[in-house]
Amino acid sequence: MRRAWEAMKTIPYPLDDNIRTLQARFTDCGDFVGRKFPVSGFYVYMAYIDLLIDRELIDQTLMEQLFNLKIPSRPRDLFSFLRDHGLPTVDLTESDDFEETVKAILAGDTVLYMDGCDKAVVISTKGYPNRGVPTAETEVVVQGPKEAFSEAFRVNTALVRRRIKDTRLKIKQSVIGEITRTPIALVYLEGIARPQILREIEERIAGLTIDGIMDGGMLEQLLVGKGNRRSPFPSAQLTERPDKVASSILEGRIAIIVDGSPFVLLVPVTMNTLFQSSEDYYQHWLIMSLTRLLRYAGAFLAVALPGFYIAAAVYHPSMIPLQMAVKMSAARLAVPFPALVEILLMDAAFELLREAGIRLPGAAGGTIGIVGGLIIGQAAVEAGLCSPVVVIVVALAGIASFAIPNISLMNGLRMIKYLVLLLSSVLGLLGFCGGLLLALSHLAGLRSFGVPFLLPYAAGEMNGCNDLQDSAARQPLDRMKNRPFFAMPGSRKRQS
Repeated sequence: MRRAWEAMKTIPYPLDDNIRTLQARFTDCGDFVGRKFPVSGFYVYMAYIDLLIDRELIDQTLMEQLFNLKIPSRPRDLFSFLRDHGLPTVDLTESDDFEETVKAILAGDTVLYMDGCDKAVVISTKGYPNRGVPTAETEVVVQGPKEAFSEAFRVNTALVRRRIKDTRLKIKQSVIGEITRTPIALVYLEGIARPQILREIEERIAGLTIDGIMDGGMLEQLLVGKGNRRSPFPSAQLTERPDKVASSILEGRIAIIVDGSPFVLLVPVTMNTLFQSSEDYYQHWLIMSLTRLLRYAGAFLAVALPGFYIAAAVYHPSMIPLQMAVKMSAARLAVPFPALVEILLMDAAFELLREAGIRLPGAAGGTIGIVGGLIIGQAAVEAGLCSPVVVIVVALAGIASFAIPNISLMNGLRMIKYLVLLLSSVLGLLGFCGGLLLALSHLAGLRSFGVPFLLPYAAGEMNGCNDLQDSAARQPLDRMKNRPFFAMPGSRKRQS
C-alpha cells in the first residue's frame, strides 16, 4: 500500500480515490480533518490539519461561500468555476501533484479536491498558535524598541518587512528537513549584500541532508565551515531583536529565519559585531563608546584575570605590592589546596549557581544566585577551602563575562579562560602570555563565510573601507557615511 502511495504523483479524477488515499496517508492522525460535501450538486472534499489553520476563515468565509454558491448547470470547467467564483481569497494556487497537496496540508494550508478534476486548489489558511510579538528578554535595552521575534515564521518575516519598506528586500524561502519540512528564509537587500556570500550560504543549505531542524542554533552548527568546527566561537550571530536584524541587513549582512525559532541568524559575523548592541545607536556616541570600551575590558578580565592571579601569586609574587602579598600569604596559610584548585573549585560553584539561576523562575533565580553566592563564598572562606582573594577574582571574572552582549561569544571566551588558566599554572607569566597569543592566533584564523573574524582590527583586505568608525568606539552618526565591509564595494555609500 505504501508503495502505491509513493507511486501516486498526479491527482486522479474520481474524488473517492483521493479521499481513500488521503485517509490512508493520515491513518492514526487525530488532528487531520477531512469532509466531503456537495456544492450546488457537485461533490468536493476539504482537507486540513486542525489548529494549523485559521478556523474563522474556513468556517465563516470559505464554507459559507461554498454552501451558498449557485451553479445553474454543470460548467465546462468545474475547477475554474469554483476557483474563480467560490473561493473569496487571493492567496490560492492550483496543483496537480498529489504529494505537493499533502505537504501543503501538513504546512497549514487547506486543500480542496473536486470530483472529476485532476487538479486541487491549495488555499493559504495558515493560523499557527503563537505568542504574538513578545518583548525582548535576552537582549534588553533601556532605550529602543522592545519587540522580539517569536516562533511564528510569517510573523518574523513581517517584523523585518515592517522596518525595511523596499522592494530590494528579498525573502528567499526554502524547506529543510526531510521529515520536519521546516521553512527557512534568507533575507537580504539585493544590490547591497555580496552575491558570493549569498551563493555560499545557499550551497551549504542545499548540501544538508537531515531529518529535521528544531531551532536556528541547530542550523548554525550545520552551516559551520570546515575550519570553524572545532572552534568554540560562533560562525553566525543569533539575535531576537527585529531592529538589529534590519540594521544588519542595511549593512549588507544576510539574515536566516527558521520557522519555530525566536532567534534569527545573521551572517557573516565578526568579533566586532558581537560586541555591538542595538542601544549603541540610540544614545549619544560618547556614552555608548565608553560602554563599548567597558565591554571589551570586561571580556579581557573574564579571560585573563584568573590566569594572571595564578601566575602572579605562585610564580611572580614580587609583582604584588608587599602589604598585599603579606595579607594574601596570611589568608592562604589555612588553605590546604594549591591556588589552581582553589580557582577551579570556586569557578565550578559560580558556574553551578549561574546554571541554577537560569533554570529557576525569574525572581527565584536571581535570589538564589545572590544569596547562594554570598553564602557559599563566605562559607568557603571560613572553612578554609579558599582564600578571600580567590573569591574576589572568580566573582570579578564572572561579573565581567556578563558585560559581553552576545551569549555565544561569552561561552567561547569562557573556554579560552581555562586554557589561559592552565598554562599560567604551569609556566607562570610565560604561560599567561602564551595562552593569550594562542587565543589571538586562533581568532585570527577564523572566517565566517569568507570574512575574517577579527575584521576590522586585523585584516589586509578591507579595500579602503573605514570600519574602525564603528568598532571599539563609534563615531557620531553623521560621520558614519559608509557601510561596513559586508556590503558590495559599489554600494558602501549610505549617507550623503
